[in-house]
Parts: sequence; C-alpha cells; structure tokens
Amino acid sequence: MRSPTEIHDGERYWLRSRDVSDSPTVGGERYFAEHDVVRPENATADDLPPADDGSTRELDREALDRGKLIGKWQVTGSAERIDALWPALVVDAERGTIWAVKAMTAFGSERLGMYDDYLLTVYTPNYFERHDVDRVRDHLRDEYGITHELYYKPDLYTAKGVVAGTAAEFGLDVPARYVG
Repeated sequence: MRSPTEIHDGERYWLRSRDVSDSPTVGGERYFAEHDVVRPENATADDLPPADDGSTRELDREALDRGKLIGKWQVTGSAERIDALWPALVVDAERGTIWAVKAMTAFGSERLGMYDDYLLTVYTPNYFERHDVDRVRDHLRDEYGITHELYYKPDLYTAKGVVAGTAAEFGLDVPARYVG
C-alpha cells in the first residue's frame, strides 16, 4: 500500500480508504447495523444530540436539514506517525471497526498551509449518534495510543468554513462539535 506521505503528484490532497481498498465494508451498509447507527437519511429532529448552546443547536438543525451528518475525528501527526497509522486504519475500515479514513498526502501537506502536521480523518456516518462517535474515539485511544486532545468536526462545519480562526463567527468556542 502506497504511503500517503509519498504522494507528491497529481494535485492529490487526500488519499481515501476506498481508494486503496475494494472491500465493501469501507463506508458500507453493514456498519449501520453492526454499530446500531441510524442512517443519516432516517434521522429526525428527535435524534438531535444535546447541545450546550444555541449556535451548536442551530448548526445541528442545519446539518439535519441538509442531510450532512457525516463527521470525523481529526488525528494529527508527523509523516512517520501517519505512515504507521494509515495501513492499520485502512484495515479497521475493511473490518468495519471504523466507517472510513482519509489521509493527507505530501502534496496536500505542501499546499494546505492551515495544518502544521499531517492529518488523518477518521469518519463516522452520523455524528448525532454520540455512542458511535465516542466508540471510534475510544478505539483510536485504546488501539493506537492516541492521547492528545482530539477534535470531531461534522462535514457541515467543513462546508461552512468553520476553522480555528472563524469558530467565533459561528458562535463556537472551538471549530469542532466534540472535543475529547
């Protein structure tokens, strides 16, 4: 399996688990039943997670309305650390332990100046399902010894441009839905 930190060509910012695996489990249907996760298209207002403030609640409602419930834990690290984690996380996606994973490439690291380190994003299909979000975080900690604070960012936050420098504009203290 080619390391994402070796990819300098083709304007390829990210390498996705589905790019390197033909396993139907990566981002697959089986995940929902195995982990008791509501499919995003079946989520309703009754499924909204608890929110500490109105801004977060508003973003959650927008995510529901737009059907953007996918989110990801963001794991940063050196090129060496990402190279060590990448193949193991792809196997986790193939086994259905995690839904999917994406790694920043060397090309992406060179072009995306907002990141100090390489980045792995470990996805869950429905961030309203806090038990699954927490299960995946705990797996990252228990299986890979990730001890630093992790940020969980819904795809809606990414689409809206929520980053450290803009979080306050959205009424947020941090550019993440969950911190753990």
